[in-house]
Amino acid sequence: MGGLLFYDWSTLPFVILVLVLSFTIHEFAHAYSAYKLGDSTAYQFGRVSLNPMVHLDLFGTIMLLIAGFGWAKPVPVNRGNFKSPRLMGIIVTAAGPLSNLILAFITLFVIALFQKYGWLEGMTVGSAAATQEFLSKMLSINLTLFLFNLIPIPPLDGYRIIQDLVDLRYTESLQKFEQWASVIFLLVVFVRPLRQVTLDPYLSLGGDIVRILSKPIVWILGM
Repeated sequence: MGGLLFYDWSTLPFVILVLVLSFTIHEFAHAYSAYKLGDSTAYQFGRVSLNPMVHLDLFGTIMLLIAGFGWAKPVPVNRGNFKSPRLMGIIVTAAGPLSNLILAFITLFVIALFQKYGWLEGMTVGSAAATQEFLSKMLSINLTLFLFNLIPIPPLDGYRIIQDLVDLRYTESLQKFEQWASVIFLLVVFVRPLRQVTLDPYLSLGGDIVRILSKPIVWILGM
């Protein structure tokens, strides 16, 4: 860690670049899928865009730099515009985390190509180190964003999926939970003993995901 930051100062430029790319694609996936499914709300707000400036959230970005995970601006979605509000709502919500999983898969594929064909060997030492650092951060951050956003605590995507899945009879109970959600979130993130037995083991599932994603890549490339 570099002082207050979760990441070392030496890797910060790569982290910022990966954050901009990953957050932008994550939020674009929400906005674009909502637009294609019949809701133009995000489009009207200019969110069906790959311009990072319309998606980045200052506090969420700071949290990622400090705590190792964060979020972007929520995409406005009017589920009333969908033909099947709950089903399409789940699809739109899941599109964001899935985009991060896809980015992780693409990054793993690129890493495998570098290993198979020895592309790093033709680079200068500095270029090779920079490429490895970028790919490493691209993989780890996108896996973290995928897992983190599936946590069922508002305002994360996992909670929105739960809202669309549960019976409407439990809406009041969910609203009561929302009152305590921010407190629970802060405790889990910043109380180290609590984080070590909750959030950290969950995020470590990224290693298992890498092993799963690597299998088709190894098969495709014949490695």
